[in-house]
Amino acid sequence: MAARRSAFKQADACRALRAAVAAGLKPSGYTIAPDGSIKVEFGELAPAGPHNRLDRILQS
Repeated sequence: MAARRSAFKQADACRALRAAVAAGLKPSGYTIAPDGSIKVEFGELAPAGPHNRLDRILQS
């Protein structure tokens, strides 16, 4: 009996996670459904870039 072909590829999951990181998000995990759809889960947002002097002036 032949093995059933997977509905997703590891490259698909990696691509989804890399896209989330490139968007400035911090993925906490992912879920792959039996139909092959990938759901990326997020805990908290990634911290913003380093603050500069103008940011400190505008916040005060």
